[in-house]
Amino acid sequence: MKLDARLNLFITLVAVFMVCLVVGDLIGGKVTSIHAFGREWPFSVGQLAFPVTFILTDILNEFYGRKVVRRITFLAFVMVGLTFGIVYLAGAMPWWSVTLSSGWNGVTPHEFDVVFTQATRIQLSSMVAFLTANLVDISVFFLIKKATGNRMLWLRATGSTAVSQLIDTALITALVFGTRITFEQYISFVTTSYLIKLTAAIGVTPVIYALHELIERRFKIPPAPADVDSADIVPEARVVKRD
Repeated sequence: MKLDARLNLFITLVAVFMVCLVVGDLIGGKVTSIHAFGREWPFSVGQLAFPVTFILTDILNEFYGRKVVRRITFLAFVMVGLTFGIVYLAGAMPWWSVTLSSGWNGVTPHEFDVVFTQATRIQLSSMVAFLTANLVDISVFFLIKKATGNRMLWLRATGSTAVSQLIDTALITALVFGTRITFEQYISFVTTSYLIKLTAAIGVTPVIYALHELIERRFKIPPAPADVDSADIVPEARVVKRD
């Protein structure tokens, strides 16, 4: 089977989206911080990968429709679950006796467990927060596009991310930390993480416009109309125009 340029593009966008989502969840257990305005602001390093998911969610929504992006969202949710299922299956398997000796210089059971299997709460919380926030993002993007048509791409891209990531940040922080942090620490973590995500969403707006232009000019794919749930990926010559 020979894949045309349009289908190749779609597969590439979905693949990059999946990788960034899985990697973001895998590294999300590490908390870093920045010092600004006389205080320390903590946030998860998983946020390094998530700006790419913002871009791709909006691009896929713009060109392929909300029904397609919802399907990708549920598929991504399952793929993250599959990833962690394989990780925990690997963790449950017995270790080679040589790796338990004091002279072993490779990965030890303790190191493996710390990196992969002790962040169950974070991983499950991330899955729930992602699914909730991405479905909100898709709906808000659609509502803004329905109101503005194909104009004001920046508004639907940034607006949908601003709403969805506030929900994502507040939800995952509550699920991960629960009562282990004070309310003031919770507000600090949510504020820092959300501002980073919002800044990233605004910062990647030129990238979204550049990809939008590339897809229209290079691949000849028009944006999906606001009233279309799912746009077909078909060569321009095969499109039947109706009055």
